[in-house]
Amino acid sequence: MAAHLSYGRVNLNILREAARKELREFLDKCAGSKAIVWDEYLTGPFGLIAQYSLLKEHEVEKMFTLKGGRVPPADVKNIIFFVRPRLELMDIIAENLQPPREFHILFVPRRSLLCEQRLKEQGVLNSFTNIDEYILDLIPYDGDLLSMESESAFRECYLENDQTSLYHTAKGLMTLQALYGTIPQIFGKGECARHVANMMLRMKREFAGSQNQILPVFDTLLLLDRNVDLLTPLATQLTYEGLIDEIYGITNGYVKLPPEKFAQKKPGEGGKDLPTEPKKLQLNSAEELYAEIRDKNFNAVGAALSKKAKIISAAFEERHNAKTVGEIKQFVSQLPHMQAARNSLANHTSIAELIKDITTSEVFFDNLTVEQEFMTGVDTDKVNTYIEDCISRKDPLIKILRLVCMQSVCNNGLKQKVLDHYKREILQTYGYEHILTLNNLEKVGLLKPQTTTRNNYPTIRKTLKLWMEDANEQNPNDISYVYSGYAPLSVRLTQLLARPGWRSIEEVLKMLPGPHFEERQQLPTGLHKKRQQGENRTTLVFFLGGVTYAEIAALRFLSQMEDGGTEYVIATTKLINGTSWIKSLMDRPEPF
Repeated sequence: MAAHLSYGRVNLNILREAARKELREFLDKCAGSKAIVWDEYLTGPFGLIAQYSLLKEHEVEKMFTLKGGRVPPADVKNIIFFVRPRLELMDIIAENLQPPREFHILFVPRRSLLCEQRLKEQGVLNSFTNIDEYILDLIPYDGDLLSMESESAFRECYLENDQTSLYHTAKGLMTLQALYGTIPQIFGKGECARHVANMMLRMKREFAGSQNQILPVFDTLLLLDRNVDLLTPLATQLTYEGLIDEIYGITNGYVKLPPEKFAQKKPGEGGKDLPTEPKKLQLNSAEELYAEIRDKNFNAVGAALSKKAKIISAAFEERHNAKTVGEIKQFVSQLPHMQAARNSLANHTSIAELIKDITTSEVFFDNLTVEQEFMTGVDTDKVNTYIEDCISRKDPLIKILRLVCMQSVCNNGLKQKVLDHYKREILQTYGYEHILTLNNLEKVGLLKPQTTTRNNYPTIRKTLKLWMEDANEQNPNDISYVYSGYAPLSVRLTQLLARPGWRSIEEVLKMLPGPHFEERQQLPTGLHKKRQQGENRTTLVFFLGGVTYAEIAALRFLSQMEDGGTEYVIATTKLINGTSWIKSLMDRPEPF
């Protein structure tokens, strides 16, 4: 049981257990010994649902990664392919088949007729005993966090006009309502949000009469399009978890770190070889210290770690005061917990040192200064000399693209000659193949020419208080602490919806892309929640197109506010940062 999933207001273990039950049922369909051939991208998300021990209980003896050529020899009766519905994977599966074994395919999250057609063209469709789908839409990542981990959702929706991921979102929300009750109120902002809400309402009408009689756990669902707030993911996150993700990348709850900081040197071992394998750590609220510091601004982490060190040190000193057998026994029983806390502290002190080396560098500071100038509206309408210097130094292209896109978003587009200048500089320095990427960024609205002389961003910034001078990083009193001054627009909209409501910002909402709307879902009689005095409301905020760890931290901050009145559970199509987000929009021409 993943205990950390049941700590929050909503017990997300129910969702995990439902997913595990379906997996067990499918495995039992294939009687006898089994080998699983994994589409590599799925191994991370599946690891959050089921460990190897569960698979082993159901006669899974071997596991392989899907790659070209024949499946490695394995003395098993069944071979099961766990794959995403991608045509290129079907060609690899066709190469893998070699009788005499029983083959099965499990498509995640949906079956695809196109893929089955491709298998038919390859002449292997009839080799499969079972072709099924495993509906893994929303995966619980933490006690208040769900993700579909659909890496191309933003690209598909905004660049390719493909709404498949929106259909999966609507299906995922229906699964959620089947387990946690109908969500009475739906609010949304953006075109994709409107589509998802429409699909949900249609599905609800189709399933009318087969609804579970469950008292609703969620009071409100807020659907937010990523393109309503294009600025936030471009900015450098300044929370502890956000910076770990920015610098090292967090994948399915794990991070890989340089090993040398974690080598345990014993006295007298001087120049012993250092480990070369990256140190892999799991990051979630099951670890007490991590839950405490992950959402803090990085500048407040040092003090929190040293306070923890004093507490742990004092706890170990207690052993000197243990005199009686009873006291010694009690101390010994606490030892495993204390040693785990000491290891946890050592790990996070090492991570904090690694991050500090970067955040105290001139490069980091200069980059952050320019970001904050753009966010506050300084010189957003002319070519930025810092960006030019970065290009001439041939800094990483993604860094350049993040800054240029940020300038464009904060200026409601760039003057044509400024835009042309940047494009020319980028193409001449990094290669003309990047013209496709620049074109993609323009299509999704990240990098665009100014079409009107009016820039709405300053009005939006002032009305929604998106920039707070002197943000308190140590003891925050506003969500702007997560970016040391900038309050994420997406989270500010969420905050204002709860109190005083969106009617108070009607004019600003009209300046942001896409419609805003409200829908109500009828609840069966007797299922209306009677709220106790002082009981908080529960809102599910669904980010369509990705969410950053800094936004998650800001929403957790709102949940913990004394007089907030609302607790938030966060769901998204993908956990992103500026780098992974821009990367998903990059294209290279195919070689001829």
